[in-house]
Formats: sequence, C-alpha cells, structure tokens
Amino acid sequence: GDIDVDKIEAKIKKIFSPIKMPETPAEREYFQVPDNKETIVAIETDKEQANPVAYLCYKHEAIPNEQKGNMDYLVVNYMKSMIENMLNARLNELTQTANPPFIFAQVSDQEFLISKTKDAFTGIVASKEDGIDSAITAIVREIERAHKFGFTASEYARAKADYLRMLESAYNERNKVKNGAYVDEYVRHFIDNEPIPGIENEYAIINQIVPNLSVEMVNSLIPALVTDSNLVVNVFFPEKEGLKVPSKKEVLAAINKVKAETLTAYEDKVSDEPLIPEKPQGGKITKQENGPFGSTILTLSNGVRVILKQTDFKADEIRMRAFSPGGSSLFPNDEIININVMNDVASIGGLGNFSNVDLEKVLAGKKASVSASVGGNTEGLSGSCSPKDFETLMQLVYLSFTAPRMDNDAFTSFKNRLQASLANQEANPMTALQDTLQKALYMGHPRTIRMKADMVDKIDYARIMEMYKDRFKDASDFTFIFVGNIKPEEMEPLIATYLGALPSVNRKETFRDNHIDMRQGDYKNIFNKKLETPKATVLVINNGQCAYTLKNQIMMSMLSQILNIMYTESVREKEGGTYGVSAFGSLTKYPKEKAVLQIYFDTDPAKRAKMTDIILNELNQFANEGPSTENLNKVKEFMLKKYKENAKENSYWVNMLDEYFWEGTDMNTGYADIVNSITAKDLQEFTKALLEQNNRIEVSMTSEETK
Repeated sequence: GDIDVDKIEAKIKKIFSPIKMPETPAEREYFQVPDNKETIVAIETDKEQANPVAYLCYKHEAIPNEQKGNMDYLVVNYMKSMIENMLNARLNELTQTANPPFIFAQVSDQEFLISKTKDAFTGIVASKEDGIDSAITAIVREIERAHKFGFTASEYARAKADYLRMLESAYNERNKVKNGAYVDEYVRHFIDNEPIPGIENEYAIINQIVPNLSVEMVNSLIPALVTDSNLVVNVFFPEKEGLKVPSKKEVLAAINKVKAETLTAYEDKVSDEPLIPEKPQGGKITKQENGPFGSTILTLSNGVRVILKQTDFKADEIRMRAFSPGGSSLFPNDEIININVMNDVASIGGLGNFSNVDLEKVLAGKKASVSASVGGNTEGLSGSCSPKDFETLMQLVYLSFTAPRMDNDAFTSFKNRLQASLANQEANPMTALQDTLQKALYMGHPRTIRMKADMVDKIDYARIMEMYKDRFKDASDFTFIFVGNIKPEEMEPLIATYLGALPSVNRKETFRDNHIDMRQGDYKNIFNKKLETPKATVLVINNGQCAYTLKNQIMMSMLSQILNIMYTESVREKEGGTYGVSAFGSLTKYPKEKAVLQIYFDTDPAKRAKMTDIILNELNQFANEGPSTENLNKVKEFMLKKYKENAKENSYWVNMLDEYFWEGTDMNTGYADIVNSITAKDLQEFTKALLEQNNRIEVSMTSEETK
C-alpha cells in the first residue's frame, strides 16, 4: 500500500524484536494422509442441518511446494480450471431439467479437507430430504462420464474463451489492481509457495501455451485426478424424526451402481444462431445536454433517458443501471407469493430463442451480463460489460424488454429445488429469529411473509410472466446510467439502435405506498430456542422520521462507526461479552423519509441482559453527551480517505447518478466539507432526535431461560 517502507520496517522490528525465539521451537509437522483402496464413507446428522449434503473427495498427490515454480505448474492449473469449468457447466445443465437429481452440485480440485500433503478432486452435492442417493448417483455419473469420455472440442472452446477473456481483462486492468489482491497473492506465495509471476508475465505465458493445448491433452489429466481408489465420501444429514438416514452400505451401493452402468458420451448441443436475428430499426437521439458530475444526458425518440459518464478508472469496464418508477408496489397484496419469487422465476427461461444453458454457451468469451428485476418501488436492470462487448450488452437489454422466454421444464426444476431447499428451513434457528423479527417490525403485514415449502405449488408461472411484461412494456419512463470506459462516438449509435427501439406506451405512473411501516413505540420480545451451541442473539432497532439529505446520511454513517468503536472497547474488550457488536444505520426516502439504526450481537445467554444494558446505556449516553473528540476525528479521517478511494470507482458514480435522478438528491457535492464541518454537538442532536421518537424494538433469541 501507500507506506513508507523504512518506517514500517523499523516499527515491525521494534514491536516484534523483543519476542524471544524459544530454545526448542516446535517443529511444524505436515502429516501424510494415507491412501485407501476401498471407499471410505462417513455419515453424520445434525439438528440444524437444512438439507442432505455429500462431499465426494477423489484424493490424489498434492504438487510439492518446491515444484510450483516450474512452468508445468501453470499448465496443470490451467488444465484443472478447464476441467472444473466444463464439468460444472454439465452439472448446471442437469440442474435446469424438469426433475433435477439435486438442488446444487459443483466440483473443484482443492486441498483434501485441511491437509497440505493431499489434494482432492471434490464434488459437492445437496439434495432434497429423500434424494441423497440419486444426488450422489448423478454427480458420480457425470464425473465418471468425464473420466471415461473426456470433454468435447466445443465445450473446451467455450471454457478456453472464458478463461482467456478473464485473463485479458485482468491484463487490461493491470495498473488498477487493489492492494488486497496483492496481499492475497503474497500470502499464498508465503504459505504454499504459489507462484506470483505478475499479470504481464502470466498473460504472455498463457497466451503462448494455451493455443498448443488441445482438448485431448486436457482430457488426459482427468485420470490423474479421478481414480478407482482413494475415494472418501462425507454425508451430512438433518436430524429429524421420520427422516431415513442412508447407511454406509447404501451410499456405497449408489456409487457402485453408477460404476456398473454403460455410460454414453456427453452430447454438446450448440447453436450458431446470433443473439438477435436482425437489428431493430431503432430510434434517434433527440436531445443532448450536460448532466451532473460531468455526465451527458441523452433523450431518445421513445422517451428513454440515458446518462453517460466517461471515466478512466478501468480500461475494461462499463457499468450499467436502469430504473423506472412503479415496481411490485403496483400489484395487490394477494400476489405476494408471485412477487416474492418473480425475479427468480422471470429469468429462468432465458432470452429470445435461447434457454439459460444455451445463453451461457452463446456468450462464451464475451464480457457482458444483464440482470432484470422488479423491486418494491421500481423495476430495472443492472449489468456490466467490456467496451468491446457493448453491443452484446445492448442486445441483452433489448431482449430483456422484448423477449423474456418461458421454459416449463426450467420452471418445474425451479419449483422442485425451491421446495427441497425450504423443506427443512425450520431446523435453522435463525429462521425462528427472522420470523419473530419480521412480526415485531411489521406486525404481520401481508407483504412481509416468508416463503415456505407449502407455498411453492401456489406460484403461478404464467401470471408472473404477465406481471414482468407489464413492468417492462413501457420504456418511456426508464433512465439508463452508463459509467466507465465509454467511447461516445462508438456507443451512441448502438444506444439509439437498441434502447431507441424499446417499446413505449408513454404511461404516467409512480409507485404506491402499501404502508409497510415499522412498529411505533417501545416493543420487546425475548424468547427461548433450544440451540446446539448455547448462545443469545440480540437485535435492537430504533426507527423514526428523518430528512433524506447528504448531511443526515453522513451523520448516520458517523453514528454507526463510532458506536462500533465504543462497543468494541466496552462490550468486547472490557467485558469479554461478544466477539463483536455490529451497529448499522440507514436512511430511506421512499415511500417515506425515515431512519433506521440496528444494533446486533451474539453473547453468552447468562450475559445477555447485562450486555444489552451496556449497549442501550452507551447509546443513550451518546444521545445526551455526543461522541469523544478522538472517536469523531478517527471516523472523519477514515471517511475522507474512503471518499477519495470511492471517487475512483465506477460503481460509486453509478450510485451517485442513481441517487441524483431517482431520489433527487446530490449525495456527492460538498461531501468533504460537510464531513469536516460536523461537530460532536451535531451528532449528539441527530442521535437524540432519532431516539426521542421512542420507536425501539428489541428482539432476543436465547438458548436458555435467563433471570
């Protein structure tokens, strides 16, 4: 980072030199993990386990640290990443089938559990309650299929294109790497001797090596990762009355059943069809004007407003956000089940003529993604791309409006996986806490219900698609924000072509206030819940009216940070009552201007009452006396430093432009001056004004009775 090397080195020596080396230091011993010919199976149950999960570990020798400096190591790592990418794509494809054999499945090559002497090609699979046998069978089948037949040339071409595109992006951003990324690399190098050639060298080396590595060469590595011996299977199961836990014999039978099958090679179905068969006729840019923060505002002939802010922060990044007023607030309360899953369900079918699986294939090697969603007060899109893939981004936006695709098999798959994942959610004690908290905050408002397994069959796919299309049938009130390495002369014609062609009916609407209001007054609920590990979880939430301004936003952030400092000193360091207290405050403008301050911590049940008293006493003391000068200055210094860092991020300017055009508030101009001007008295009065509204909700879940 930005440090004085000599000064830091001197400080390290001063602090650590007095520590004497033991006369007989303990030797760091790395234990050898023995091989096993017969499959080892371990099965465990837990009351708080939500779904059955199996880990299948195909053990193999780890590459010794001293060999990691060789070029071969880079080649092997590349080949492993290709195998992982291609097999995970196959597993994802299975997940989309109407009756998927698992909720989730993924493979990766990694250390065997916590061993440094053995690696393992590891498959992780989660299933419905009675489906662990078929889940294990399915993932083993795909691993065996890859082992026997390898991967196809078309699969490899996509995986290779994605890998090289990712590497190219890292190379293009080589001058913008964050300190944290370097730290991670140095730690891996120090601990495990992982090579750190630097992106320039890695980019040059990989681009020389990869063209010479065929799919056959990648396939030749699979037998070294997956063998007929050295398999270890760990199965974790919910401990639930009436739920049958498979025996080790039954798990082995599921695996051996696959090994006895006559498998066929994977058939890769690939379309060479373009995303959009023909470019839309498009519209025109009818107006161009200067906007806030050095941006440009374009108005299109169909009413769409486009905000462009050009930056040089990252060479290979453009970020996008779009919004329109309305959202799910315009649908009635009795649609809440459909509303809760709308964003998941509306996207499961893919776009245009492409399923999600096919869409992933056709976008291989491109850096462009778009996600459409319907929020409470708005509907919109978010996305990002490389400058050279901007047209692909525009095509995905166009299809999101005009051609959301229905896929009944994908919907059936979604329902089956959702039902399975929700089946045992009650076993998780945090579910009880969430339910109690929601009831405490919103008093059973129909729009705050939690999805449960018995609600899944009430999801109406056709109705959800109808609701989604309603929200995206009129682009005339949409605002699009683009920030990044924008080249206006290249991108404005594409904006006119694709965004200018979006449907427009010029309806006038805004969101509806459905009165999902927080409870007013003082409320407390302390309830008991039997937990595997005894603890108490405490949440204290204050809410009230508060003007949505930059100064208030800054003061809420300062309040949160200073409380975190204070609670670290008092509750953690002095009392030893918790690992940490989290204080977080926020302001919202719509549908009403309000402030919320939430304080959260875990503690020993016997200490819950005392720690809660300390939390509340210090909060009240803050409201009466304000912060110390030391803590206020510490937070100011951090916020000013963070502000300078944020101002060099595209995501920050997307947020600032979104605030400006949606909330109608400038959250940037004068930031540093306001931070410097805020006094201890300002913060004291701000906090007092919130607390004096006397809206405090305290919810505590504890594993035993406390007195």
